[in-house]
Amino acid sequence: MTGSPSPAAPPPRPPRPGPPRRLARLHGRSGQLIGAYGLLTLTALLFLIFSLTLPRTFPTRDTVDSILSNQSIPAVLALAAMVPIVTGAFDLSIGYGLGLAHVMVMQLVVGDGWPWPLACLTVIAGGGVVGVLNGVVVEFGRIDSFIATLGTGSMMYAVTGWVTGGGRIVPGPQGLPAAFTGIYDSTIVGLPVPAFYVLALTVALWVVLERLPLGRYLYVIGSNPRAADLVGIPTRKYTVYAFAASGLIVGFDGVLLAAQQQIGNPSVGLDYLLPAFAGAILGSTAIKPGRPNALGTLVAVAVLAVGLTGIAQMGGDFWTVPLFYGGTLLVAVGLAGYSARRRLRTGAVVARDSPAVTEGDGTPGSPP
Repeated sequence: MTGSPSPAAPPPRPPRPGPPRRLARLHGRSGQLIGAYGLLTLTALLFLIFSLTLPRTFPTRDTVDSILSNQSIPAVLALAAMVPIVTGAFDLSIGYGLGLAHVMVMQLVVGDGWPWPLACLTVIAGGGVVGVLNGVVVEFGRIDSFIATLGTGSMMYAVTGWVTGGGRIVPGPQGLPAAFTGIYDSTIVGLPVPAFYVLALTVALWVVLERLPLGRYLYVIGSNPRAADLVGIPTRKYTVYAFAASGLIVGFDGVLLAAQQQIGNPSVGLDYLLPAFAGAILGSTAIKPGRPNALGTLVAVAVLAVGLTGIAQMGGDFWTVPLFYGGTLLVAVGLAGYSARRRLRTGAVVARDSPAVTEGDGTPGSPP
């Protein structure tokens, strides 16, 4: 006589992670928070330190207005540098392009008598064309972006010298139109209007990169071009798009620089190249650590602006500015590399600690 069949044993539960693993995961979460918002905390800390050190000059409305106004052009150029970096490319021509753009605005308005709105739109469109050419040289010419954009930048610098004849473009006694200079030195609700340009551009880039398919494609291209090709993403086309967007932003920044300087200086654009890359690369360690992003770039520019303003008010010599930017760039590159390595380690730990995948009746390895 056979007995009744015994009930099937319940599938074994995956082991719960022990205290060391739980502590490791908790440490990983805290590290992610520090990585994402550490730079923002540093900005507030620097502002507090300089406010306590310089209570009469630093924590004032004039200082805030100066930061918002004077740092708007480096901030816009940092956002321009950030876009190609998303795809894994670098555009070293942005400093030369900034110089050419602001000189062309002055030449068209002062030398050729163009209406300033038409001159500005023409220069911005020209910046986009230059960006497209950079992208074509890099992607279809198969030239490394460092070398390609350094070469095109040198050519733009030559064009700048040709346009200006090696001198400066100075307006006549009547000066520039007030409406043109007002795009830089006017205010909205008591705040400098350039700050709103930076904010609007940051929001626009954040929406494109974080919420639209185009941004996801650009990030995939930057992280793994081979995988992007395998899934059908046209990497060349989208990289050219990134360079074109960078060129448009540089053209717009050149318009702002012309409205600020009110003269055409053929060499002024190069002064903004290092701050732009320092902000863009340092920004990849904030908000979204390990990848370039618009909000992180804005936070990085804020850190640089607060630091430089405090150093200047403490009586720092002229050489402290390039020293600060160069040191910041080295630190930014180091932090970006560390963040990328930490993300790889975190991913490996999560994969190792994850329970086995169950199929079919829930038992590992059972047929579906």
